[in-house]
Amino acid sequence: VNMKKIITIILTLALCSSLCADAADKARKERKPKQKPDKVELIKKELRSGADTLTNEFLDTVQVKKALVVNDYSLIGIQYGAGVSRVMWNPRQEQKMVFSPVNVGITYTKYGQMFAMPFFAFKAGLFYTQEGYEFEYNEEYDYTYKIEGAEKAVFDVVEVPLLFQFHYDTWNFKFLAEVGCYGGYRLGIHRFPGKTGNVKPELEFNFTDTDIRFDYGIKGGAGFALVFDPLEFHIMAYYKHSLSSLYEPDHNSQYYYRFAYPSNIVVTAGVYFQLSKRTGKTKAELKKQAKSMVYGDTFSQSR
Repeated sequence: VNMKKIITIILTLALCSSLCADAADKARKERKPKQKPDKVELIKKELRSGADTLTNEFLDTVQVKKALVVNDYSLIGIQYGAGVSRVMWNPRQEQKMVFSPVNVGITYTKYGQMFAMPFFAFKAGLFYTQEGYEFEYNEEYDYTYKIEGAEKAVFDVVEVPLLFQFHYDTWNFKFLAEVGCYGGYRLGIHRFPGKTGNVKPELEFNFTDTDIRFDYGIKGGAGFALVFDPLEFHIMAYYKHSLSSLYEPDHNSQYYYRFAYPSNIVVTAGVYFQLSKRTGKTKAELKKQAKSMVYGDTFSQSR
């Protein structure tokens, strides 16, 4: 008898629990607010009922989220800068930094994808620049080093850089980093005697037979750009190191070689013009995307 009572009580509790759970679930569903139908879904429903076209006025009201997609585009620009230069001497010499107020050129930049990522570009240019060296008084030896009687010299150089660029874009701003190589030619020289020097008149503006005029080396830099399509304003800082000595190593002695490798730090500002569309989609492309949202992919492919 006790076992029957226990079974009856258990079944009664289980039934009550099931009824309570159903009631709570029903109440929860009744309290849940109804979601508003999606605008695009309503339009699709109306189109299925008989409408077959959408007006341009309506498509202009469809909100299409625009993503920042950088196109494969090109830039041409003018760049001007100033910097400081010095020379890596071997054997080492006391020297000063030489201010170089001239660094002007024109560049062409081609943007494109690499490794399936749209963050790369190639940049080439043609520059006219100045660089030089100036020896400093050596207190230990009570002497100022000189080359051809000059304590200071300034070179006029034409340069062709070929750079690989990495860029990270936002709508009106981008970060830039560049690295590559360059080739150049030393067009002219101006030697200054300084306080203790004595430059021969025929060498003041002329090279000697042992001077090396062809130049080449490595170049890299970083900076940022302000973008106001179709114009861009670039601010960059570059470091350039020559791998071509200023003169033949044995110019002074066939037993003791001497080397001189110029290096420069230059800050530049440039104005660039976009030769093709940088980013985004045209109005026609946005309307096509809106139609695809409403009609589906089949409509978009058929068009």
